[in-house]
This record gives sequence, structure tokens and C-alpha cells, in this order.
Amino acid sequence: MAPPCYDKDMKAIVCTKYGSPGVLQLKEVEKPIPKDNEVLVKIRAAAVNPLDWHFMRAKPFVMRFISGLLKPRNKILGADIAGQVEAVGKSVKQFQAGDEVYGDIFNRGFAEYVCVTEDKLVLKPSSLSFNEAAAVPVAGLTALQCLRDDGKIRSGQKILINGASGGVGTFAVQIAKLFGAEVTGVCSTRNLDMVRSIGADKTIDYTKEDFTKNGQLYDLILDNVGNRSFTDIKRILGPNGTYLLNGYAPALMLQLILRSRKLKRQGQTMRNTSVEKANQSDLEYLKELLETGKVKPVIDRCYPLSQTAEAIRYLEQGHARGKVIITV
Repeated sequence: MAPPCYDKDMKAIVCTKYGSPGVLQLKEVEKPIPKDNEVLVKIRAAAVNPLDWHFMRAKPFVMRFISGLLKPRNKILGADIAGQVEAVGKSVKQFQAGDEVYGDIFNRGFAEYVCVTEDKLVLKPSSLSFNEAAAVPVAGLTALQCLRDDGKIRSGQKILINGASGGVGTFAVQIAKLFGAEVTGVCSTRNLDMVRSIGADKTIDYTKEDFTKNGQLYDLILDNVGNRSFTDIKRILGPNGTYLLNGYAPALMLQLILRSRKLKRQGQTMRNTSVEKANQSDLEYLKELLETGKVKPVIDRCYPLSQTAEAIRYLEQGHARGKVIITV
């Protein structure tokens, strides 16, 4: 059998220095060739995540120790992808050419092709478009693992989700309902109906009401915004409640670290969430929920690959409803 023939070049969004979205450039780069244990995927859609602009700007500064001190070590961003397998290495067992897949690959997603090991991918939910599938991995895994693993969610609990209309928030509302919780979603006026439509029992419009002063206590709080003080949050956390910060809020993060031991003695848990872990088992679990219609991705806007900078600029504004997608 003749070896597959590979085109030499592909288009990708390249980041050669840190800065604003203006540093991103659409360029012709060398198309990857799969190693024995890799899958070559023709990317059909990718999703933008906050981590992309953190890496792009190298903010907070600690990001430089991951991505490169003076300039990006990896020049192509983008973690969420959905696409078609074009070729596989000789050691690959799970996939073959033509398979439709999705996954969290950490980086290199803003491109026409990518090579990844097969453990980063699962078969795409058959009922979803490529755009919808690309919206799932990072946000869906984060919501699932925050609630199930970090929050130890249980049926009957009262749960508050701050930032319920964002990428993680929209998945968290739906997953929390599947676990039997009573869900309150905090969002802006324009997103109230959407958050109710995906399952929230109650909604709070943060432009009109301070959710930390309504007298309600919660068993579990997933905070995707981090815009309230430690004192505010503690006021609404139940006696044995858990508060999880899923976002970058330096002052609050420091307080959570300094006070964690005292809180534990009081029966409460307040901490940062664990870093989302991409794994096939959880992606398969999400796939089942998606195919049965129990969970649905929410997509705000779609941009072509050439407008990735504009997509990231829009996400940085903090008002995206669900996910922002890059079509390739």
C-alpha cells in the first residue's frame, strides 16, 4: 500500500510574540505529518477559551514559565477542536481515516491540520455539527470536573453558578440539573431567558440585584467570574458548603489560600478549582449526554480562521453567551 501523500503547507494563526490580539497572524506553515502513535486531523472547527488570551498576552506573568519566558514556545494556540481524521500512524488502534472526532488538545487548534496522540480524541457526537462539537471539550470538561470532582455535587443541593451564561457556566447549569441540584444562575439581563431555557430553576440579574445580599445560603457555589470579595462569598455559603473559584482573581485567590485551613475547621471549603484534565472517559461521558440531548452546547458567535484575533478580542470583553467558535 502506498504511503499517504501530504501537502507541504497549511494555514494557521501564528503568535510569535506576546501582546494584544493584533500579534496574531494568518500564515502558511508546514503541515504536520503524523508519527506512528499520532492521528492527523483536518480541523473543521475550534473554540476560543480564556486560556488562549492568557497565553497570548502572557498574563499573569506566571504563564511565561509555561509557554516561554521571552516569547511563545508554541506559536499556535487553540485547545478545542472538531474535525475529520485524514491519516493515522501505524500504531494507532482507535481511529481510521474518515472518522469524525473532537477533543481537547491543549494547543495548535487554530490551524487547518493538527497531529495529536489518539488519547486526546474521541468520536464526535453524531448529532452535533463540527461547530457544536468544538464548543464542548474545555468548557464541558471544566464544568463536569468542577461540579463532580471538586464540588462533590449531590442531589437536592442548592447550587449557585456565577457567570451562568458563559462557556463553562452554560454547561455547569445543565450538568448540575442532571445531578439533581436546585440551580440558581447569575447573569446579565439579556441572558436571563437563555439561562432559564437550559435548566436553571432560578436566575439573578446581577445588574439589578446583589446576589450576596438576598439572604439565601448555598451548598455549592461555582464562581466563573471572581468579581466578589471573600467576605461577600462567605456570607452566602452554607455551614458545610463549598465555594469553587474558576477564574483569575488574584486578590481573592490569595485569600482562599491564606484562609483555607481556618475554613476547613469551620466545615466550609473555599478554594480554586483544579485544572481541567482532558481524558477520553469524561469526553465519552459528555458525548453520551450530548447525543441523548441531555446537554446542549450554546454558541454565541462564529468567526472564520482569518478573524481569530477578532474572536479573541470579543471573548476578552467578558460578555460572550456560551462559546465563541472558529470555523476552519
